[in-house]
Amino acid sequence: MIYLLGGSGYVGQAYQALLTQKGIPFRNLRRAEVDYTNVDVLTAALKRDKPEFLINSAGYTGKPNVDACEIHKTECLFGNAVFPGIVAKACAEAGVPWGHVSSGCIYTGCRADGTGFTEEDAPNFTFRQNNCSFYSGTKALGEEVLADATNCYIWRLRIPFDNIDNPRNYLTKLMRYAKLLEAANSISQLPEFVAATFACWEKHIPYGKYNITNPGHVTTREVVGMIEKSGVHPKKYEFFPSEEEFMKIAAKTPRSNCTMNSDKLAKAGIKMTEVHESVEQALRTWRKA
Repeated sequence: MIYLLGGSGYVGQAYQALLTQKGIPFRNLRRAEVDYTNVDVLTAALKRDKPEFLINSAGYTGKPNVDACEIHKTECLFGNAVFPGIVAKACAEAGVPWGHVSSGCIYTGCRADGTGFTEEDAPNFTFRQNNCSFYSGTKALGEEVLADATNCYIWRLRIPFDNIDNPRNYLTKLMRYAKLLEAANSISQLPEFVAATFACWEKHIPYGKYNITNPGHVTTREVVGMIEKSGVHPKKYEFFPSEEEFMKIAAKTPRSNCTMNSDKLAKAGIKMTEVHESVEQALRTWRKA
């Protein structure tokens, strides 16, 4: 049996779908029933139920976007930086291996040689550089909290998307925003992300950090071009002339735009679809809300 934390969220629902599809028993732990933010309560539940594995997809992202984290800092700090430590302590005490959904938003840009950041690269979009959003800062702190965690996977998600119209879906956001910012990013097809992360445990690959992104990267204009070609949402797509203009008009906090390297995952035997192909597949099978 699998424990799932944060199962009602955008990512958590994808985990529920995967586990249901696989026919794997799981318990979607709800705070109304078990206050898993209390380390003693969570530890007791783990010792009682003895799950084989725990997935933590709980966290604070802010709605409709990370700008909300600049207002709700207490909730953001607890959900992204404090809570992972609570889970780590409870799992260690109960002897339960687990996986934590982290974020690639702790990086900005790319490596000096133009390639994507690897798991060995120190985050460069954090409170330590004083250049980040509050959200990214707390996600980086969450990874620091887990630096000494044992029997733990840290899975870095990056701008999730799939083929279903949803306010949290990157493709939906591009279709609905009045103006867009041109940037290069690595992104994660959500069903592939959850399948890849769960495969880490199924295949018993070494614990540690993994960039779970579709190989390669795309620019905003490339994705818009694919949306236009697909015909799923015809409109005139407009772009900000610069990031400075974007920050002045549309954003309260800096955004992470970065490219990441997912070779470590592939070398462990877990392959994901090339990013352009994955976006095209999502658009070919697009389902409106």
